[in-house]
This record gives sequence, C-alpha cells and structure tokens, in this order.
Amino acid sequence: MSVVLPPVMIGELRQLLASAISDFKAYDLPALCRRLNLADGEEQEAYASKFKYAHRRLMEVSAEQVVSCARQFLAERENFGLAELLAKIDEQAGPAVTALTRRRLIALFDELPIACDVGDLELLGTLWPLSSLPAPQPSREATLEDYLYRHTVANDDFGARGVLEVLGILTCSQKQLFKFLAAVTGPDARSGADQSALAEKVDALLRHDGFTLALAGRVSGSPFYSVKPVPTGSPADESISAALAAFDPTHVHERWTMAMERRASEPAGAITLARTLLEDVCKWILDQAGNTWQETDDLPTLYRKLSKVLKLAPDDHTEQIFKQILGSCQSVVESLGALRNKLSDAHSPGPKRARPQARHAELAVNLAGAMATFLVATWEARRVDAGDQSASLSTPSGSGQVNG
Repeated sequence: MSVVLPPVMIGELRQLLASAISDFKAYDLPALCRRLNLADGEEQEAYASKFKYAHRRLMEVSAEQVVSCARQFLAERENFGLAELLAKIDEQAGPAVTALTRRRLIALFDELPIACDVGDLELLGTLWPLSSLPAPQPSREATLEDYLYRHTVANDDFGARGVLEVLGILTCSQKQLFKFLAAVTGPDARSGADQSALAEKVDALLRHDGFTLALAGRVSGSPFYSVKPVPTGSPADESISAALAAFDPTHVHERWTMAMERRASEPAGAITLARTLLEDVCKWILDQAGNTWQETDDLPTLYRKLSKVLKLAPDDHTEQIFKQILGSCQSVVESLGALRNKLSDAHSPGPKRARPQARHAELAVNLAGAMATFLVATWEARRVDAGDQSASLSTPSGSGQVNG
C-alpha cells in the first residue's frame, strides 16, 4: 500500500534523514546508503558534503522508499526527531487526539506537579533526550536540558504548563504523548490517591477522542497504565449499556463499563466486576421492591431473594420451556459466583490456581451483562403491570366503581 503524505511532510522526512545520515563518517556513507537501499557513489563525493550526498540520493527515491529507509536507519541508531516524524506518519490514518484534548490535558497540571515522587526533569529525561535537543531560540543555553533547568530550578519562573508547551505536548506524536501520560500516572511519578485521581481525569479526557488510559499491570504492588483505543465492543455491549444506563447511570452502568474495558487487559478484575455488577442489580431491585438483604448475602443468596420478587423461580411456572430457561438462569448466576471464587482477583491465587484468560473474562462479563439486563427488564415489566392493574381497579366501569 502506498504512503500518501503531504509534500511538506515528505520534504521534512528527507531533510531529517539526510541530516541523520550525515552524522556518520564520510568514509562510512557509501556502505550505509547501500544498507538503506540507496545508491552508494564514491567516497570523494561524501567528503565534499555528507548532507548533500545523502539528500541527493533520497531525492531519487519515492516517499515509500524514504519511509522504509528511515525505519531501517532507526533500527541501527536512535534519532528522536526522526522517530517522532515516523510516528506521526504512522498515525496519519488513525484516530487523533485533538488539540483541544491536548490543551485540557496540559491544564490538569495547572494545579498539579508533573511528578510528585521524583523531580520533574528526572522524569521528563526518561521520555525526551533533553541533553541532546536544542534549546528554544533565542536562548543563552545550548540544550533543552539547560534551558529547562534555568526556568524550573534556578529561577523557578516556569510552571508545569510552560514546561509541557516547550516540550511540544500540543504538537508531538501521539506515541510520545501516550508515553508521557503513562509516565506521569505511573508509580515512579506518584502513588496512592494522587495516582488514581490523575489517571481517572486523564482517562475521562482521552475518551472523548476514542482512547482510554487503562490499567496495564502492577509493579511492586503499584498500578501502571497505558493508553489504548476504547474497545468498540459488539451490538450486545451497546444494548446492555443502554439498558443499564437507563436503570442506574452511575453505579451499575459504571460497573458494566469497567468490566467491559478489563475483559482483555485484566481478566481477573473483569470477573470480579461481573459478579459485583449482578450483586448491585439484585440489591437495587430488592431495595426498590421494598425487600431487605444482608451485607453478608452472596450472589446466589441475593438472586434467590430477587427471584421470589420477580417470580423467576422455575417452580413459579408451569410451561416446561420456561422452567428450563429460568433454571438455566439460576445456574448461570451460581456459576458466576463460583467462577469469581476460582478465577477472579478477589482471593489469593496460590501457586496452583488456574489463571483467568481473556476468554474467561469475556464469558463472565457477557453472561453477567445479559442477566443484569434481563433482571432490569423483568423488574420494569412487573412495575408497569402493577401500575396498569392499579389503574384498572380505580377506573369507573358502567354504573358503579370497582374498589380494590
């Protein structure tokens, strides 16, 4: 597939790659160009001007070949500017984090330090080669590291916003932006409530553009995050989301959303959330029906209480097919509770316990979502039927009125 790039980007790529190639010794250029599938030429030409030697050969090939050359070059030597431009090229056809979202992300640090547990420059130095990047001009410093040191340590006249704007958060590649967001929400930068609070705020902003800051794992007991596309899910996911949002747009719907997001990245946590989702729905409906439950009630116990309210016990029906379906529903609930005890993160796994996989979480979450939607729909139908019956009992009929 051909690479379609704006002419300005093509020209910038050729300039950057030619500059990177010219950092090599003149006598190494012919061999380097051969490795990059460019014409080699004579050493004498390279001695005259290394940049012109490389640029001339890059002008002879297509944009696709220039991109290929750049990737091959980065396989041999690091070059931040070249890697950034290639990342932007790769991101051309994908979803974009808008400038508005980037400004909102920067605004988060108006009241927060970039890092709490380490120095800002120490953290940023792991993401940008500060000592080799040039300082903004005009400036008396040669490197970006010295420039930022003067403004954040020596003079302290730059806030976090100023630092992030100088680093180019508004224009950098999404790959670099996502590395930054993972770092500032990571355990090296902050911990505890500060870490989780910032992660939630970042995630909320990214979701507007189709991305999420998802839990990627734990190190020494502390969580770390990475940015991923928001899971698109299936039509069933959408219908369940709509039903649960209408029933309870905060707690219940939030459980469902979190469970969906963690099916692939954190299966054990997703299984726990699947069980908790059903527990929440059972408790909410029991409360609305005026029935009681105990904090110690497990999921099967809650479901048995609710099945009496909603008349979902198999013995409440005479048709054999409904008895079978409702018996299967009861088995699903009991199985989800057992699966949670065996495979979720609610208990210590021990050395021999099976580790949940994404397919286990997919099954548990989908079953829980389907059951939760069924329970909510049944409860709503019971309420409508009760309302209709009440209305019919209070409506005049003929010459008299029927009283309940």
